Amino acid sequence: MTHSLTLIRRLPVAAALAGAIGLLTACGSTAAPAAAPTHTVTIQAGASSSAASAVPAAASSPAAAAGPSGCLASGLQAQVTGSQGAAGTIYEVIELTNTSSATCSLYGYPGVSFVTGAGGAQVGLPATKDPVVAKTLVTLAPGAHAAFLLGVHEAGAYPTCKMVTVDWLRIYPPGDFGSINLQVKNQACSNANLSTLSVSPVRAGANPNF
Repeated sequence: MTHSLTLIRRLPVAAALAGAIGLLTACGSTAAPAAAPTHTVTIQAGASSSAASAVPAAASSPAAAAGPSGCLASGLQAQVTGSQGAAGTIYEVIELTNTSSATCSLYGYPGVSFVTGAGGAQVGLPATKDPVVAKTLVTLAPGAHAAFLLGVHEAGAYPTCKMVTVDWLRIYPPGDFGSINLQVKNQACSNANLSTLSVSPVRAGANPNF
């Protein structure tokens, strides 16, 4: 599956989310150890520069302890299933599918950052957490889906932005140090102190109501 996404003008996350919530009902961040296992999903092509290191979003739930173990990157597939522009921000629905043979669970925020390539260096800061929806425990049977909302804000709207083109996202499932590499084309800021991404908690279903 191939997806090419184009940025629009930036709007601060808090203001843009209200307009994007209704539009996305039908369609659908963070230092990791250098040796962490990765699972690569291809959706287009690319490369670019600079960076710091990301940390996967730690996520735990009292309910998770008694339920299925957490989903690992090696048993998940990621893809963009929808996108919508809202005055300076592109909102992308990123679907996670359980490709393993066991039921697993997800809870909280994934870690997401731009990277120079599969296994490459991080570009800018990881995504900030946006409480667009409440955190809930998501249980995924084999073949089942979950999704989260990724806001990609216009890099050119940041006065100090050192703009670069990036073609990859690195995604850490909540609580896992393994990562998924997802290929999508965007503009980003290479500044080590800037983030142009925001991310919601994981929700159940391929097209959750954000």
